[in-house]
Parts: sequence; structure tokens; C-alpha cells
Amino acid sequence: MVNQAFDRIPYTRLPDSNAPEDEDEDHIPEDGLSAIYVNSEARAHIEKSLLRKVDLRMSILVLIYILNYIDRNNAAAARLRGFEEDLHLKGQEFNTILSILYIGYILMQVPSNMFLNYIGKPSLYLPTCMAIWGVISVLTGMTTDFTGALMTRFFLGFVEAAFFPGALFLLSKWYKRRELGQRTALLSCGIMISNAFGSLLASAILDTMDGKLGRAAWRWLFYIEGSLTVLVALLSMFILPDFPVTSSGWLSPEEYALAQLRMEEDTGAGDQEDTEQTKSHSNGLILAFSDWKVWWMSIALTSMVVSLSFNAFFPTLTATLGYNPTITLLLCSPPWAFATGVAFVTTRHSDATGERFNHVLVPLGLGIVGFLIAMVTMNTAARYLSLFLMAQSYAGFIVFFAWVSNSIPRPASKRAVALAFINAFSSLGNVAGSYVWPSAWGPSYKYSCAICITTSALCILMSWAFSRHLASLNKQLEAEEDALGQPKGFRYLL
Repeated sequence: MVNQAFDRIPYTRLPDSNAPEDEDEDHIPEDGLSAIYVNSEARAHIEKSLLRKVDLRMSILVLIYILNYIDRNNAAAARLRGFEEDLHLKGQEFNTILSILYIGYILMQVPSNMFLNYIGKPSLYLPTCMAIWGVISVLTGMTTDFTGALMTRFFLGFVEAAFFPGALFLLSKWYKRRELGQRTALLSCGIMISNAFGSLLASAILDTMDGKLGRAAWRWLFYIEGSLTVLVALLSMFILPDFPVTSSGWLSPEEYALAQLRMEEDTGAGDQEDTEQTKSHSNGLILAFSDWKVWWMSIALTSMVVSLSFNAFFPTLTATLGYNPTITLLLCSPPWAFATGVAFVTTRHSDATGERFNHVLVPLGLGIVGFLIAMVTMNTAARYLSLFLMAQSYAGFIVFFAWVSNSIPRPASKRAVALAFINAFSSLGNVAGSYVWPSAWGPSYKYSCAICITTSALCILMSWAFSRHLASLNKQLEAEEDALGQPKGFRYLL
């Protein structure tokens, strides 16, 4: 079907010294499309249409991720309106409720992405998982004690594990390496938008729903936000695309063909043929776990995630400014709106320059400045400024995930496992981070900030070492191509 689609498009062929002189110039060979260069004007038109259609469908991922983080972090807002008191929580029980989510989250990501790669139907799999976690979120509002809250949060992590690595894998199936940074940013900005919009939504629910039908406001928070998640899950089944080789009906034959050709050109091999048709599905697991780059990036990202642990406690940190709960929740929004803008600019520039490390370094460096300010002063304006600097460090997190996809481009089954495993392993940072901000260290939280500075610095050092290693690999590739007289091919983004 791919070759038939391209029969309709003007093209030129790469010179081939082995080709028969009388070969029909109007026939596309059966050995694939890698040797075909479509007429630039015709291709540009098809590619523009393809990306526009894919972008429109992928945009639903942002809304899903917003709801994903709202359902994950609404316990922090509920804490301001009686969550701990009504469930009779003591000591570190609230922190345990936060951290238990990541146990299931860690355990299920790799199996989930392997299953997604196997079935090839993210339009069904991801929304189904979303609907289930929405129901679990509603059930959290029905709990009456520590054990009930602990169980709902535990299973919430199991089901939420499917989304983020699955979404990253889906993006990597459609977009080339230099397109991934901005698309990953659009997806990951769901984290920041959820922190901004989620705080406003939580404030509205907590202020207006207290006592309705005899239920506390924090319970309505879980009811309403969980129900909204289920509704969006049902709609997204009709919007989300599948993989290029498993989709049908919403692109033209030429666009489907070009979608597959683009990935072959970008990675130097067909994204599907390189794995699933020639290897067992466990091959990706073996390849990922035997690649030291996967483990190195896992540890670096884990360190970064610890430094970003302030996210789950953002309302608590904002409360140190001294305002009432309603104003506190409203003040949570501007830092995350600012962080969203920074992320767009940073990732767009990262894609344009084809560079990753410096675009991780700068946001994390500014985040370190924010932690230092919070450590040394209790001045209201200065501490609020520190929250802006902390929040924008998420731009480094977003660029890092694009870097992962760039650094493990193929085979697709390996990339699926690597994305899931790196994200899952880094969730250990969320588990540890749940205990980095104990109330006893407030209101300055200087020890918490010191931990975040240390982990940010470790991530920066590991990322620098990784970029140097990729530079050496690029030199090796260049030397091999020069020795064989081959044109310039695949290069790692540094």
C-alpha cells in the first residue's frame, strides 16, 4: 500500500550504480522507500498536511495529562480542607499516602508499554486506563480512614502508569527527533497547566461544595475531578491516533506512506520492520536492560525528580507566604503559568538548535537559585519569586525526556521499554521526594531546599558526562562513514 501511494507522487531516485540502465523510472522498487526522494514541493505539501492532522489528534494528550496530574495531586489541595482530620491521619501517614502511589506506578510502566507496543492500539488502551483511574479517584472521595485512602492511591498508581510512557512512545512513533522536543513539551506542559488550572479548579470546588449533600468539600474534589476524567476518557477513544502501521481512515494513503518513510529516514531503519516482524517482543526488554545508557539516564532523571518533589507540596510551600487557603491556591497558578511559557521557549529552541544538554542545564541552574533564595529568607516577595524559579525547572525535565527518545531511537520495542523503564525508575525519586518536605522542617524548609540543590547538581553532572559520551559516539560514526565513503547519516543529539 505504501509503494502504491507513492506511485501518485512525482519523485527522483538516488543514484544507484547497480541498477539496470533500462529500469523503468516510473516504477518504485519493492525493496522499500528509503531510496526514494519525493519531489520536494509535493512532499512538503503532504508533510505539512500530515503533521497538522497528527498534531490536532495528539493535542488531546495534553488534556489527558492535565487530568492525570490533577487526579494524582489533588490530595495536596484536599489537605488544606480537612483531608487529614477527617481520615484521622497521624505522623507521616499523609506522606505515605502520597508515596504509595508510586509503587504501582513503578511496577507497571514497563509491562504496560510492552503491551502497548504489542497491541498497537493506543486509542483504545490509553483511554481505557484513563477511565479506570478516574473511577478510582472518585472512590478516594468515599474513603473513611487511612487504610482506604492508602488502597485507592496504591491502585491509582497502577493504572496511571500506562499514560505518560505510553504517550511518549506514541509521540516517538509519529515525530522525527528534531520534532520531538516541542511535542514532548506540549505534552509535559500538562504537568504545569494542571498545577495552575488544578489549583483554580480545586479552589472553586472547595469554596462552593462544602456541605453539599452532607459531604465535605474535599470529597467533592475527588468526585468532580474523577468524573471529569472518565468523561474525557470516553471522548478520547475517538480522537487519539494509533501507530502509523495500525492506523486507518483519517489520513490519505500518501500521508500514511510518508509517516512511515519519515521515521525510516530519521532513524536509518524502518520503525516497525526493525523489531516486531523479525524479533520476539521480549527482545526490546533485553536490549534496553543491557544498554548502560538506559541505566545512566534513569539515575540522572531520578536525581532530577527528587529536586522536583516540591511539585506535590506546592500548596504547602505557597501557604508559607501567610495567606488563607483560598488565596494560597490562587497564588499557586502564576508560577506554573510562567513555567509553561519557559518550557515552550526552551524546548522550541532546543529543537531548532538540535541541542539538549544546555537546555537541561539552564532551567535546573535557575531552579537552584530559587532553592537558595527560599533557604535564606522568609521575605514574602522573595519566597514567591523562588516559587517561580523552582517551577520553571520543569523545562529541564521536559527536554530530558525528548533526549531519551533521541538517544535510544531504535528498535521501537527497545525504545518502548526504555521510555517506560526510565520514567518508572525515576519515580523512585517521587517516593523519596514524598519525605523531603516534612512539616517539621517548615516554614523555611531549608533542609528540603538543600536536598533539592544537591540532586539538581548531580543530575547536571551526569547529563554533562552523557553529552560527552554521545559526542564521542558521533565522532565514531563520522569516522566509519568517512572510511566507507558513505554520506552523513544518523547522529545523536547532544
